[in-house]
Parts: sequence; C-alpha cells; structure tokens
Amino acid sequence: MSTPKISMYRLSELTPDQRNDLLQRAESDITAFTDRVVPIIEDVRVRGDEALADFARTLDKANLSPKDIRATPQEFATARSLVDPDLIETLHFAADNIRHFHEKQLPDTLSLHETHQGVIVGDRWTPIDSVACYVPRGKGSFPSSVLMTAIPAKVAGVKKVVVITPPGPDGTVDPATLVAAEIAGVEAVFKCGGAQGIAAVAYGTETVPRCSKVVGPGSPWVVAAKKLLSSVIDPGSPAGPSELLIYSDATVSADLVAMDLCVESEHGPDSSVFLVTSNEIFAEEVAQRIPDHWARMTPNRADFSRTVLTGRKGGIVVAPSEEEAFAFINDYAAEHLAVLAENAWQYLPQIRHAGEILLGPHSAIGIANFVLGPSHVLPTGGAAKTASPLAVFDFLKRTSIASMSQDAYSRFAPHAERLGRYEGFVGHANSVSSLRLAAIR
Repeated sequence: MSTPKISMYRLSELTPDQRNDLLQRAESDITAFTDRVVPIIEDVRVRGDEALADFARTLDKANLSPKDIRATPQEFATARSLVDPDLIETLHFAADNIRHFHEKQLPDTLSLHETHQGVIVGDRWTPIDSVACYVPRGKGSFPSSVLMTAIPAKVAGVKKVVVITPPGPDGTVDPATLVAAEIAGVEAVFKCGGAQGIAAVAYGTETVPRCSKVVGPGSPWVVAAKKLLSSVIDPGSPAGPSELLIYSDATVSADLVAMDLCVESEHGPDSSVFLVTSNEIFAEEVAQRIPDHWARMTPNRADFSRTVLTGRKGGIVVAPSEEEAFAFINDYAAEHLAVLAENAWQYLPQIRHAGEILLGPHSAIGIANFVLGPSHVLPTGGAAKTASPLAVFDFLKRTSIASMSQDAYSRFAPHAERLGRYEGFVGHANSVSSLRLAAIR
C-alpha cells in the first residue's frame, strides 16, 4: 500500500478564494450540527436527568440511570487505586505549575488611583459564582483538561467549580480524570458530555447545578451547543477542534518539524495542522519524514494524523517570502503556533495573532499541552485575533469604583450637565445641576 501524499500548498499559486478556504476550520460551519443540537438541548431543558440518562445510553453507549449521573465518593476512591502512582505524581507536577502560573496572573483585588484632587477611581475584581469545566472524552481521556480549566477557576476564587465529562461505555468516568479533579479541588463531577452536558449546566437539572459559565475544549457538537445557549450561559472563548501552525526557517531538522506536525494532528480528523515555510526544499524534506513518525504512533492516532496532513485542513504551506509566510500566519490566527528555528525570538515581532506562541526547538508542544503552566484551552477557529487563552481573568469580573469629594463634584458637574442637556437627557442634567447640592443639604 502506497503512503498517501502530504498536502502541499504554494501560496503564490492560490487564488484569493483558495487561500481563504485554507483558513477555514472544521468549526467554521457548524450549521449541520446546530440543527441536530436543538432537540437535544430542548430535551435536557424539559426532562433534565432523565434526558441525560437517555443520551448516555444512546450516544455514549453507557447504561446510566439518573441516580448515576454524579460520580460518587466511592468512584473517586476506586479511581485513586486504579491510576499508576507515577501518573499521579505527574498530575501533581502539572497542577503545581498551572497553579503557580495563574497565581502570578491574579490582579489586585482593589486598584484605586486619584485622577484629580478629590476624585478616586479604579477597579475591583471579584470571582464569578460558578463554572462548569468541560472535559472531552470522545477521542481519548484528558485529565490534563481538568487541571487546565479547574485550577485557574479555583485560583480566581470561584466558589462552585464542577466538571462535566462523557461517561465511558461502562458508565464510569476516566479514573485519571477523577484523580485530576480531586487534585484540582473539585468534588462534583458529572457524567454528561456533548451538547447534552452543555445544556445541563446551562439550565440545571435535578442533579447537575446550573452554572454561570462553561469552559473547556470540545467537538463541533459542543461548540454548536455553546453558541445556541450563549444567552443562557457564558460560553467562554471558542475552544473547538485542535489546530497548530508551525513556522520554520529550515535552521532546525526536518525530522523535528515532522515530529511536531504529528502532535496536534493526532487529536482527531477534524484538527487543522500546517507547516508554514518559505523554503520549498525544506518543505519537501519534512513531507518525506512524516510517515516515519506515523509508524511510531498507535494505529488510530496515526490514522487521525494521516487524515489531517493529507487532507484539506492540513499539510504544508509554502510561501514565496518570509513576509508572506507571516501574513498567512496572522490571517490564520492559530490556536497553537510553534516557531521552530535556532533563533526563534527574532520572529516574535512579526506575530500578531495566535493563542499561544512556542519559541524554539525545546519549547515542545507536548510540554505546553500538559505540564508547562499556561492553560492549554486556547481560542480556535481564528478567534485568537480578538480572544485570549483561558486564564484567571475568565473567572473574574471587573467592577468600576468611583468616589468624589464635594469640591471635585463642583468642578465636574458643569461639564456633565452640559453634555446631558446636549444629548437630551434632562434627568441626567438636573441631577448634576444646582439641584443636587440643594438636595444633599
């Protein structure tokens, strides 16, 4: 059987429409999912736990009853006994790094300054009341996603943090996911994934609490449900199927680049992964090395990677110049951007849009995804042009604070009254006229 050919795109040969098509991701058009998600959401809204149990049986092939939806203390204890002690040590290592990174992010609870004599203004940061952390399971088990979502929420001071995740066919939660939840300080884990899980935390059920916000990566089903329920629950930044751009100037080995192309492309066939380079000879060398790395992967992960890198959402993009390479990179606004070059920092000023930027051959994507510290929940689908990585700020809200002395009021009031009368707000204008001081007296 011949090895499928790595997709190769030369920007100089593409029409504007073809170039634009290259920028599209699997989540760019979720219309087909939206239509199918609507009845799922409505069923959960109306029937609650009964609907969740039914969807667990039909979609997850798990024989759950409504009373089984929440993981029990016994399930947590069993999970601890099943997970290898070395993996538990690694989860603690990752948790410590994630906690440290986000503790350093925390803003001052109250920040005030005097802008004029007698005028105090500033911000107060307070945590949101509740958050649900979505942990996918369809293409594997991801305890790291628990740590990357729940720990920033806990650091921010959110009082109610829960985890929702699809059950396995045996009706249980992945053991390492339960251990990770415990390490993160989360006691409430619920067996409901997909669109039905998002609906459960949006509306609340007899067992699953209604939450203010839901965060975490997910399939197009999850993305569609978040969009449809955005007026009911804060869906956070878009976090859909995985995507990666690698930029290389050919100063590192083609083998290294080929290896890293297999990282995000193994997530699933809906991932988007490209090498961007202006060196065509190097591009060909990388393409030749990729099959060697597929041979070192498990068959299902190799199949995912092969589907992506030989399809329309992955492969190698050859730009006619360095300038045009970075123009494409910024238009793409990838979830992950790895700069594989000996002097990677020289390229940082040219990068405007990416969820995360990993500079240099030792800044491995695998380390960033699991144990580095910054959350691996990053904006996808081009949202990195306006959105940021998940952080403590996603679990905090900012309130403006102001206080004025009488003397300061007297200096500001005439200006406010003038604008109020110009804009036709008579009540506003009267409230800062001489009537106010008379009323205070």
